[in-house]
Amino acid sequence: MKLVVQVKLMPDAVQASAFERTLPALNQAANEVSALSFEAFALRGGVRELRKRCYGDLRERGFGAQAAQHLIKRVADTYTTLRASIRAGTLGPPTARRRRKAESKPVAFRPHAAHTFDDRCLSWNYDAQTISIWTLDGRVRNVRFACSPKTLKQLTQYRRGESDLVFRDGKWFLYATLDVPDPEVYEPRDWVGVDRGIVNLATTSDGTNHQGRRLGRYRRWQAHKRAELQAKRTRSATQLLKKRAKKEARHATHLNHKISKTVVAVAQRTGRGIALEELRGIRDRVTVPRDQRARLSSWPFHQLGAFIAYKCRRDGVPFIEVDPAYTSQRCPRCGHTERANRPTRDHFACRRCGLAGPADHVAGVNVRNRARSAWAFVNMPDPPPA
Repeated sequence: MKLVVQVKLMPDAVQASAFERTLPALNQAANEVSALSFEAFALRGGVRELRKRCYGDLRERGFGAQAAQHLIKRVADTYTTLRASIRAGTLGPPTARRRRKAESKPVAFRPHAAHTFDDRCLSWNYDAQTISIWTLDGRVRNVRFACSPKTLKQLTQYRRGESDLVFRDGKWFLYATLDVPDPEVYEPRDWVGVDRGIVNLATTSDGTNHQGRRLGRYRRWQAHKRAELQAKRTRSATQLLKKRAKKEARHATHLNHKISKTVVAVAQRTGRGIALEELRGIRDRVTVPRDQRARLSSWPFHQLGAFIAYKCRRDGVPFIEVDPAYTSQRCPRCGHTERANRPTRDHFACRRCGLAGPADHVAGVNVRNRARSAWAFVNMPDPPPA
């Protein structure tokens, strides 16, 4: 499986100045190549055509051979991704303002957007914890990096391919790709059903409830502070808004990591698999009152599901997604499904057999039951040939 790890670079003043000169120059050149590609090919510029037009000019401007190749490929890949997003409808229908804006002008790169380096431009010395990297000022050697012992061991064993140089909040980072072998997935004894929600971020079929009350209060407090800053309409207020947005995102990510780590650890310790509801497109299907739209839009359910999925794959825990239809309205004992089975948001009471309990726990049990039958169906042996 592919994993991405982050290491922090600690360049000295001379090395940092070389980075500061190189990264904006690369992105400025990428903007020029993007403008040329858009003028000549609209959104259909490819690597071969751009190489013929731009490679010689980039080399004359002092870019190394590999840097020029990566720059051209980066622009072409960006347009490939944009075309795929348009085909998938991510940017809306042809009349959507967002789509028309994307199709009407060339792709632009931020001055400090990340840039890719391969093993010809970037080499690692794991024992000394230093790197050597190409810049416009020549090869910069002995740039120190810092990471945890676990990350260093993974880099030594599994690092493959390219790495991205990133400048964020005044600090330099490298994002490296690891190709970690997948462990063998064991046969589950049973399943842990996980119901994701807004009030309760995750509720398992065992009855464990990971509440989102603290996250909700934190988001409301941040929204109040955000409104105060937006009312000031000053440059410093805008900068502080960006800082607060990143802090809020990190807070939600931290909570999702904690929840996913706990759920996967319980399943692995008990020899069970993990089942989730397949909630793709739920924001398009569900309508809520105006005062709850921000709450629904900031619901980090997809990130939590992604964290659980990759941790399961990393640890060899079986993972499956099941149909989410009526999991909170179906009685897990008698199978009766009715909207009246859930009189309130928090409570479930079957109108036929009288089973009652927390609604999210009942939904988790239904997810677990569906995983049992779905896993048996998926792993059913092939029928004998006729």
